[in-house]
Order: sequence, then structure tokens, then C-alpha cells
Amino acid sequence: MGFTLEDIARQFGGKVVGDPAHCVGSLAPLDQAGPEQLAFLANPKYLSQVETTRAGAVLINAEDLAKLAPGSSRNFIVTPNPYAYFARIAQAFIDLAAPKRAPGVHASATIDPSAKVAASAVIGPNVTVEAGAVIGENVQIDANVVIGRGTQVGDGAHLYPNVSVYHGCRIGPRVIIHAGAVIGSDGFGFAPDFTGDGDARTGSWVKIPQVGGVSIGSDVEIGANTTIDRGAMADTIIEECVKIDNLVQIGHNCKVGAYTVIAGCAGIAGSTTIGRHCMIGGAVGIAGHVTLVDHVIVTAKSGVSKSLLKPGMYTSAFPAVDHASWNKSAALLRNIDKLRERIKALEAGAGAAAGEKA
Repeated sequence: MGFTLEDIARQFGGKVVGDPAHCVGSLAPLDQAGPEQLAFLANPKYLSQVETTRAGAVLINAEDLAKLAPGSSRNFIVTPNPYAYFARIAQAFIDLAAPKRAPGVHASATIDPSAKVAASAVIGPNVTVEAGAVIGENVQIDANVVIGRGTQVGDGAHLYPNVSVYHGCRIGPRVIIHAGAVIGSDGFGFAPDFTGDGDARTGSWVKIPQVGGVSIGSDVEIGANTTIDRGAMADTIIEECVKIDNLVQIGHNCKVGAYTVIAGCAGIAGSTTIGRHCMIGGAVGIAGHVTLVDHVIVTAKSGVSKSLLKPGMYTSAFPAVDHASWNKSAALLRNIDKLRERIKALEAGAGAAAGEKA
């Protein structure tokens, strides 16, 4: 099974150059594709592979197509953004190949009588849906998922196995949450109540009730084992089309703006606001109560301790170097105060000498 190039262009746009009736059934890289496969060119440095590919058709932009030798007999779909086009058609191929699950509730699932579950939803084995929860149309909830009381899951959402969504959360339409993610766990809120110093210090940390929720907008994707804490009073907010990688921690009362992407192992402390169209690299740490404006990029392993109020790229991580070079740099850093004092003494001596000459 597959699609003709004409069918693809009709559904996704673009212009067919070549045989519109040619049929393709899967995707493959340029150097591996065969006549029944569709490839794409997103980077001009691979243009030479287009000349030699056996692909049935190539997704390409008009500028790169114009660079090819004239008279090519290959098939193309011309589109301004071949990479995004490839992503969209890949979804169509997956839908074509994936087995369709029949709507219904598995016999082992536990659904509270007051919960509302759309007839078109698919509820897998050992799922728990608590009181007052609402499950929308065409939702797919896989094995061992827990949906807390009063939580709403929007139309077309897919929750993979072992996802836990605590009470009072809102999951928007078409949200994807991967296995093991936890949405709406308590924020890390504790008030210090200590007296005395040293060994005489007594008291404890007093837990602050976390009575807010988590609100997740439409078309958000959340990676495996990511955690998003509920707000202390107001909600933690993830706006539409945010993409979050695996093993990310988002603290209570954070707000993440639309179309922002966050890579794996990033940690975002509570009450932080991240703007729209931001990019947060892997293992970035962001302190609490700071603001990142729209269009900020923070590179991997950087630490953000204060607000970033201008768009642009920010880096604080030390780039990797060979071990010997790092040891030399570390030795200089350890002695930086001594070097500073020597420079000040030299400058003072030079100033005094200049004064004597005058």
C-alpha cells in the first residue's frame, strides 16, 4: 500500500515534477532509497546524492532543484521546506501501517462511575480513571495509566503506558505523553521552620500544600519519564505546541510559552517563565523566579541564574577540550586571584614610575 505523488501533493501541497502517478509506500534516506520509496533533501551538501539516488521521488526545494543537471528523469515534489514536509508525510505512512485499535474499555480497567469516557476512546489494560475525570473523543490511553479525579483529557490525546496524571489537570487536544511521565505531582514547596545554629539547630521543613494544577495546551508532546509539577496555588502552564524531551523536570508554577522546545535532562525550577519559540538545550539548569523572553536559545549544560531579557543565544557551559588542556585551564582558574593581585601591583608600579619621570 502507498500513495501516488499526485495524492501526496493533493494532501500536503507542493508541485510534482515528473510522473504524478508514481506510487511510493515508505520513506528512506537518499543513499538507501529504492524506486518505491520517497527521500528528501534538507541539506544542500547532500545534493550529489540526489543525482545518484534510486528513490522513486525526492522532496526538494526549488533552489536546490535548479542546481541539478537539466533533463533529469527523476521524480520530485517541490516544496519550500522538504524536512517539515517529510515529517508530515511520515505521519501518514505510520498511520497507514499501524494496526487500528478498536474503541472500548479493557476488561481490567477501572473506571469510576462518575467519570465520562467518550465511546470512541481506547482504554487499555489496568488503566485507572478516577471520579469526575473526562476522557475526550478518540483518546488512546495505554496500559497502567492513571488519570486522577477531575482531570480532563482532550480529544485525540495519546497517553503511553505507565503515565500518571494527578487530580485536577487539563490535557489539551492531540497531546502526546510518553511512557513513565508524571503530570501534576506536588511542587517542591517547603517552608523552613528552624531555630538555633549548628548542633543546637532544631525544627523542620513545613510542607506547603500544592493546590494548583497543570494545564497543557494542544499539540504538546512530553517525553518519557518527564515530570511536570502542579502549581502551589495557580496552575503550571504548558502552552500549545511545546515539545519536551525525555527526563525533563519542570517545577511548580512555571509557564512555558508556545512552540518552545526543551531537550533531555533540563531542569527548570519553580515560578520560571519561558517565552514563545525558545530552545532549551540538554541538561540546562534554570533557577526559579526568572524570565526568558521569546526567541531565547540556551545551549546545552548552561546554567541560567538570572532573567534573560533579550532574544538571542546564551551559553555558560565550558566547551569540551582534551584533558591536558582542561588541567591547564583549571590551574589558571585556581590562581586567578594571585594573578589579579600581581597585575594590580605591576600597574601600580608602572603608574608610580611614570609619575617620577613627569
